[in-house]
Parts: sequence; C-alpha cells; structure tokens
Amino acid sequence: MAYIVIIAMLALIQFIYFSVQVGRARGRCDVAAPATTGNEEFERYFRVQQNTLEQLVVFLPALVAAATFGNEFLAAPIGRVYLIGRALYARAYVRDPGSRTIGFLLGLLANVALIGAALWGAIQQAF
Repeated sequence: MAYIVIIAMLALIQFIYFSVQVGRARGRCDVAAPATTGNEEFERYFRVQQNTLEQLVVFLPALVAAATFGNEFLAAPIGRVYLIGRALYARAYVRDPGSRTIGFLLGLLANVALIGAALWGAIQQAF
C-alpha cells in the first residue's frame, strides 16, 4: 500500500499547490475575498482548484478501493496518469480553457479505470 499512499499524498500536495496558485492570483488580480468572480485570470485558477476538488472526491476512494480489491501495482500507475492529467489540465485551463480536453480526459479515464478495477475486484471477492 505504500505506492498508493504516495500517489494519494501527491494528489493532495497537487491540490494544495493549486490552492496556493488561487491565493496568488487573488492578490495579483485584486480579487478580494470572498469574491470568486471579477477577473478572468483569477477565475481560471479558481476553476482549476474547484474542478480538482470535485475530481479528488472520486479519485481518492477509487484509488484505495482499486488497490484493496484489485491490484496495487496496477492502481498506482493509473494514479500517476490522474496526476499527470490534472497537471496538464491546470496548465491548459489557465492558458486557454478551450485547450483543457486532454488533461481532463486523462484524469477522467484514470478515475473510470480505478472504479472499474475496484468494482471488478470486489465482485470477484464477493462471489
């Protein structure tokens, strides 16, 4: 499970990094809290953070379940694909939101693969 914990902690560090980027953009773009609109650059950073939070709700339990009921050595590389996808998504979204597709799809496909592996492994163990 060490590989899974490493991937999970890297995902949390990545989220913290995106959160710091939102704070920096808030100051740079002069968007006072609690506002979340008013400057397009800030809004892009904010959406990256929020979308990543939405994806983490799926990713973390799917990662752990896939490692527990499926195969840890398969789940960890899929987790790396998720991290790479999120990084590509963030970079693309901040630059041009229309170019975020590849990063988003990598993260989505990783989540679907983890859910599938966890479900398949749990069904195998149950029956």
